Amino acid sequence: MGVPLKQAWKVGSYVIRQHLAGNKRYPLVLMLEPLFRCNLACAGCGKIDYPSEILNQRLSYEECIRASEECPAPVIAIAGGEPLLHKEMPKIVAELLRRGKFVYLCTNALLLEKKMDEFEPAPNFSWDVHLDGDREMHDNSVCQDGVYDRAVAAIKKAKARGFRVSINCTLFDGAEPERVARFYDDVMAMGVDGIMTAPGYAYERAPDQEHFLNRQKTKELFRGILRHGKGHGWKFTQSPLFMNFLAGNEDFHCTPWGKPTRTVFGWQRPCYLLGEGYAPTFQALMDETDWDSYGTGNYEKCADCMVHSGYESTAVMAAVKRPIHTAIVALRGPKTEGPMAPEIDLTHQRKADYVFTDIVETKLAEIRAEKAASRKPGKPSVAPVVRKVEPATAAE
Repeated sequence: MGVPLKQAWKVGSYVIRQHLAGNKRYPLVLMLEPLFRCNLACAGCGKIDYPSEILNQRLSYEECIRASEECPAPVIAIAGGEPLLHKEMPKIVAELLRRGKFVYLCTNALLLEKKMDEFEPAPNFSWDVHLDGDREMHDNSVCQDGVYDRAVAAIKKAKARGFRVSINCTLFDGAEPERVARFYDDVMAMGVDGIMTAPGYAYERAPDQEHFLNRQKTKELFRGILRHGKGHGWKFTQSPLFMNFLAGNEDFHCTPWGKPTRTVFGWQRPCYLLGEGYAPTFQALMDETDWDSYGTGNYEKCADCMVHSGYESTAVMAAVKRPIHTAIVALRGPKTEGPMAPEIDLTHQRKADYVFTDIVETKLAEIRAEKAASRKPGKPSVAPVVRKVEPATAAE
């Protein structure tokens, strides 16, 4: 298992308490996205297509800690953008760990060797390195040669320094099961503590729209990968039922509130992948979002999604209700042959709304109004909601 026993116990206990209390909706992982700025421009990314005024914004240390106070999730995944571009990141991570959170810091690893000394190894902390396959696969995915080798070098250094390291592997159409299986063998041989994997989400503004998987192709791909991996001892940071879902053996529906996301815009509706609006507080997100209007079968943009940000929470909650089934899947591994679970009916899904431009224009107006107010003579500066972060230099 790629998850520490302490984390599995704490998350499991948390889920059981929520279940016994009769809570229908509760968070499992806080997706903290303190900036959109990145030092890569990946073809499948939908997170960096913003004007510079927005890319130059960041959540402050205080706002990051406040988000962890608002949202009671026991696990925090810090994503982006590239979080290591944030100058307060070591301080943010240290405080979250002090508060007993399990922290995964997602990074493309280009700055990891340079920044590593600013962090301390801890049982509750893990680097989560972006690696979308072997050297050719990954460098093609991130649209830059040499990134795979730099990431692998950083992984080896982090392991030598005593850090926990997992990888985050996103797969696209054209991935070959046997090749992906060899890659998983390779990262296990590096000493990586766990693999997080999923199909890429079809971000509407990603430069490459041709290589996203639909649900049937996702199931076939993961059945092929897992078939090749029988007996290889791969350690996934995801639950057995989520891996069983990827292989087409579970009829799960999305749980978008399971991984709420805080960004420079606010609390993102409905999930990490899909920005359809923003709430001012976590409680407003939970209380005021029309959750039933999202998810596969409900909304056109969710039709092909099988990503962990929506379905991992479903799998974890299902494990509490079906412990015997979960134990069998964990022992035997996902089924890779035979009929698949019934697919979700898409005939009643609502059409997609396209709100990106309106959201961006509203944020730009807010930023410019704050700047104008701070320049007025004789008046105190207005403290901005977010602050600027310096873009990466060519050397970085």
